Amino acid sequence: MRQLSQIYLVLLLLAGLQGCTTIGYYGQAVGGHLSLMMRGQPVQSVLTDPQISPELQRQLEVAQSARNFAQDTLQLPVGGAFTDYVELNHPWVVVNLVAVPELSLEPHQWCYPIIGCQAYRGYFNLEWARKEQARFDEQGFDTFIGAVTAYSTLGWFDDPLHTGFTNLPEDRMVALIFHELAHRAVYIKEDTAFNESFATAVELEGLKRWLEREHSHSGFERALLRLDHRNNTLKLVNQASQQLQALFEQQELLGVDALRQQKTSILEELAQHYALLSEEYPEPGPFGVPPVQLNNANVALFQQYNRYVPAFRQLLRDNGEDFGEFYRAVEALSRQNATEREQALTALSERFVEHL
Repeated sequence: MRQLSQIYLVLLLLAGLQGCTTIGYYGQAVGGHLSLMMRGQPVQSVLTDPQISPELQRQLEVAQSARNFAQDTLQLPVGGAFTDYVELNHPWVVVNLVAVPELSLEPHQWCYPIIGCQAYRGYFNLEWARKEQARFDEQGFDTFIGAVTAYSTLGWFDDPLHTGFTNLPEDRMVALIFHELAHRAVYIKEDTAFNESFATAVELEGLKRWLEREHSHSGFERALLRLDHRNNTLKLVNQASQQLQALFEQQELLGVDALRQQKTSILEELAQHYALLSEEYPEPGPFGVPPVQLNNANVALFQQYNRYVPAFRQLLRDNGEDFGEFYRAVEALSRQNATEREQALTALSERFVEHL
């Protein structure tokens, strides 16, 4: 899975947490984030450094312009985000672990103070993630560790810009900035799919307007191709998910061996269809370059980020493309209970038609 982001609220108050594993996890979270913050340099200082490379100078200038665009045009609560810059020593800032039962598509939920439960757990330390992955593997879960390009602290901290952003192509960097800032606008507990789909919708609609302003026809064409690849991949994933869900509902009728065999067949067919689909596009798709190996965790994670994107884009249209009104509508939607929210998002999705 490429170019992931996540919600990652670092909690400095550890009092009352129980267990060495819990304390250790929050310890690495606090230490990792504080280390990132302490290494930050003001972007403006970096820009005036005579040793700065032309490539980095261009990316930082574009990032600051995108930040202003997010505030002025997308009406996002930018605050002090992305005013500092950090050089990372690896291409990811954290890694995400996703764990899903072998015969289910419902991800394991990790619960935290204040922000509630999420369908992934983030680590600054890859070895910590692998140890936790091994624990779930021993219990028979399907697992996946994905490199995370960026994360949001929901406005609790001024998140820095870093090489996870600036090493991306310009249009991808801008899109990621919009995605992370969207998390500062609306966030609800216990609903990863809602939060990530909303941020992805803002990312897509924001990038569209950014590229139109920049008169970047080639960038817009690339963005449309990526969007088309994502949408077609989502169709394949949804079809496979329906098959898997129907299969898992037969656990009382079929033996475990039969369930596993049919599950493997469905996932292999999904991977084959994805490979054929990828031949039509010049850039790698959401699952990367084929051949790919997929399991319940891959499928569940992809759906978390994309399930309701059409619904939120339709809601923006329903509000006259006014982002302020759109955010208020999203906040109103977030106050509904989970069942009502899902019904409303499903109805919105069914009305959405892509205008390429």
